[in-house]
Amino acid sequence: MPIDAAKALAAEPRSAEITWDHKDIQLYHLGLGAGLPATDPDELRYTLESKLHVLPSFATVAGMGMMGGLSAPGIEVNLAAVLHGGQTIELHRPIPVKGKAVATSKVAAVYDKGKAAILVLRSEVADAEGPLWTSDAQIFVRGEGGFGGDRGPSTRLPAPEGDPDLEVERPVREDQALLYRLSGDWNPLHADPEFAKLAGFDRPILHGLCTYGMTLKAVVDTQLGGDVSRVRGYSTRFAGVVFPGETLRIRMWRTEGRVRATVTAVERDDAPVLADTVVEHA
Repeated sequence: MPIDAAKALAAEPRSAEITWDHKDIQLYHLGLGAGLPATDPDELRYTLESKLHVLPSFATVAGMGMMGGLSAPGIEVNLAAVLHGGQTIELHRPIPVKGKAVATSKVAAVYDKGKAAILVLRSEVADAEGPLWTSDAQIFVRGEGGFGGDRGPSTRLPAPEGDPDLEVERPVREDQALLYRLSGDWNPLHADPEFAKLAGFDRPILHGLCTYGMTLKAVVDTQLGGDVSRVRGYSTRFAGVVFPGETLRIRMWRTEGRVRATVTAVERDDAPVLADTVVEHA
């Protein structure tokens, strides 16, 4: 069968060296819509090398393309059946503006959801000073379940109670997917109208991880005083798509040490985009 869970889980982790510098950070931040207004001191910390801070969601693109997550032993799937179901990052310390590190990846879990399988692809990144971050991507593979494996834990969270503490809107530029893909995700689904139609969309869609980064930036800017070093962890479930040119509505609920968030697309009657979203912070 295309997924051999035992083989995938038993495979030796794969390691590769990754590097980044201020240009990679600045490009990533610009891909999230940072820099407007261009001279705003709060935006310059994302765009000006002399003041640069690293948004922790940069972990999802650092070294992009150097490690093939779906090429592990025991996994042979049709990429057209693959969806990014969720993403979690645990920060061990702030990400430096310039870095050289070793990323070690493995299939951490394979879950059987009946009509689909879920792969948890884990990447652990460390530099000479020790661990930097651990990233888990939950990959949903349609048509690959039913092999008798563990169904895995439920990641759904109860809906936040009461009205949000803050609601903000963030516009998605028409060219934002074209800029964001320069950070390493070259899937033509986000740029080529003909390819998007083959995938069932009437036009290219925004990268889910771009929405993920935009949401974290909104939380850091409005709830954490712009201090990226306060972020300890960040998780979400991808609940729907975003089209370039739309507007994100981000609702936030504050509790001790965490911010819950939901993200919807304003122009499509608040269609869900991100759900079960939590930012853990100091």
